[in-house]
Amino acid sequence: MNDILLNGKSLTVDALMRITREGARVKACPAAMEEVKRSRALVEELVAGGRPMYGINTGFGKFSDVAIPEEEINLLQIKLILADAVGVGDPFAADIVRGMLAMRANSLLNGFSGVRPVVVETMIMMLNRGLHPVIPQKGSVGASGDLCPLAHMVLPMIGLGEAEFGGRVMEGTEAMAKAGIPTIELKAKEGLALINGTQCMTSVAAHALADAQMLKKAADIVGALTVESLRGIKNAYDPRIHEVRRHSGQRDVAENMRRLLAGSDYVTSQGELRMQDSYSLRCIPQIHGASRLAIDYVASVAENEMNAVTDNPIVFVDTGDVFSGGNFHGEPMAIASDTLSVALCEFANVSERRIAKLIDPALNHGLPAFLVKHGGINCGFMVPQYAAAALVSENKVLAHPSSVDSIPTSAGQEDHVSMGTIGARKAAQILENVRAVLGIELICAAQALDLQEKRRLGAGTQAAYDVIRAVVDFMEEDRILYKDQKAAAQLIADGTLVEAAEAAVGELK
Repeated sequence: MNDILLNGKSLTVDALMRITREGARVKACPAAMEEVKRSRALVEELVAGGRPMYGINTGFGKFSDVAIPEEEINLLQIKLILADAVGVGDPFAADIVRGMLAMRANSLLNGFSGVRPVVVETMIMMLNRGLHPVIPQKGSVGASGDLCPLAHMVLPMIGLGEAEFGGRVMEGTEAMAKAGIPTIELKAKEGLALINGTQCMTSVAAHALADAQMLKKAADIVGALTVESLRGIKNAYDPRIHEVRRHSGQRDVAENMRRLLAGSDYVTSQGELRMQDSYSLRCIPQIHGASRLAIDYVASVAENEMNAVTDNPIVFVDTGDVFSGGNFHGEPMAIASDTLSVALCEFANVSERRIAKLIDPALNHGLPAFLVKHGGINCGFMVPQYAAAALVSENKVLAHPSSVDSIPTSAGQEDHVSMGTIGARKAAQILENVRAVLGIELICAAQALDLQEKRRLGAGTQAAYDVIRAVVDFMEEDRILYKDQKAAAQLIADGTLVEAAEAAVGELK
């Protein structure tokens, strides 16, 4: 596996996933490291000259007007980390932590932060040797960036806090020693440069985004299988319909549906069995496609943020200026994360309606009630729809936008905050719920197919049917279903469903 070169400008979500989930090694671009050296030289020159600079020789937040004596400038940075490491709750998973490390190093490599090269080198060693700080999930309001979680990220670097190494959680100083990574003593500006940033919310959102890119294809596959099981009308996916609407996401979904259903004897033509399908079938391109447009927006914001300078103050070497601004404010990622939440919710909302249609004898075009023989003694798939409904309703609560909330901090100095990390965490939770709902639909669609006369499935849907039947059997009589539901959701989460369909029809849009 090739190393990922960090230069502050070209990190992508795909590359980040290679670092965080596949263990790709990381290197710093030599040219970018030269920019880091230049910015550090300017900071040291200005400190020696005594120029007042926020967070370098002044206090923080409401204490920004308090001058710090020269002999306490380095101590100030250590105290900042101690003061901000106030996280609450369960720790983030290793992939999220690795994302924070990689993106913070990448941001510093832009050369506008005034840190020494050793700071970047230490973070890269932590990544490459698999040392992961223990970072609680809660405690960031996303104002001056992710101060709290990033402070926990820094603690092991200075021999404090806790870290996971070699499969075991231990004190930070022990973990660094076992990994063979020297701890560092923070110098002027370095603590502030490490924690003024949006890397926690961006890491959580980027991982949810990467999973959403897989999930959007899975939603099309599952929807196509349901269309077949209900003998849906293929004319709704005619390309001419979607060209005149003009939305790229809608066009892509319609194309996926045509390819997945190609060769199917289950699908029907308009007027053959009925004139129109219900919206949950007929409007799959419009509904799934709208979510895709939102996901594209989130991707553009996330990849920009992954390569952005988000600390404060910012050091401009060419002019010698050090300006305090607000690039650490998480609002761009907060709104993007809330948008991702809404986009994901809609995949589950329409999926649950398709599940309800499959099990309802008044709506399922002649299939047995609740998709089971001998109804009455058997409940069939009555209650899995309850579970899907519960998850969909939970998602509605979770999708309430965090970014419209704000609460003042630091005695009113930070009087508007983004709540971006909360929004990103909610998006990740919604994603998990959506997988579960789609998994239930996948099981129901396969059951519905097996309850009717055998016909030829589409090229892609046959692959999907084979995948689900490899892990979930036809239900002749009631049985425990939660394990089946978990197995179906896992097919979506690990990419097995999408890989099987794409092996049959080529890469989906």
